[in-house]
Amino acid sequence: MPTATVHLVRHGEVHNPDGVLYGRLPEFHLSELGREMAERVAGYFAERRNSGSDIVHLVASPLTRAQETAEPTARELGLTIVTDERIIEAENKFEGMAQVAQQLRHPKHWKSLRNPFTPSWGEPYSAQVERVMAAVHDARRSALEATGGKDAEAIMVSHQLPIWVARLAAEKRRLWHDPRQRRCTLSSVTSLYFDGDELTGVRYEEPCADLLPRASNLPGA
Repeated sequence: MPTATVHLVRHGEVHNPDGVLYGRLPEFHLSELGREMAERVAGYFAERRNSGSDIVHLVASPLTRAQETAEPTARELGLTIVTDERIIEAENKFEGMAQVAQQLRHPKHWKSLRNPFTPSWGEPYSAQVERVMAAVHDARRSALEATGGKDAEAIMVSHQLPIWVARLAAEKRRLWHDPRQRRCTLSSVTSLYFDGDELTGVRYEEPCADLLPRASNLPGA
């Protein structure tokens, strides 16, 4: 059976001077640093291609920050961006709120925080895994079709939480987690390896590790 790799890429830093939890809100663009991250990611995948990887399929969330992150890679590899709603950011009841940590101290929000295992404030983790992994398998199949059944790779530009819970599921770990412990930094690459239909491994890399100290550290950023 041919092997396939699907790379889940988190978008770059977003211009968000008001510190808004932007969630699925439209028109939050990459910052200058975020554009630098996107170019770095494009270089990372160009190096993979030059080393023999057959990267033939590129997918992005419909949100602006994901599309802008994907654009340099599309140019570098000569690929068309396919938009997939299934890898969009998670739903969140606090979307649009600024200074989230401070505001959540108010009792009116406590009912939304009653069950972190679900979580009660947004889209269930299990629902995110289901939609993201369905998109992953479709991308895997599309990549293999593009190579005529030979080994292939696909890239999907998405968002921190959907990528992280997909990784937890892939590694057969519990989906409930401490958000502060997510290993999914800006413009990071979480790679899922398949042998035929079987998921055989996960690898995590940070092509922009040296840029992270300059980045904002906001919820959903």
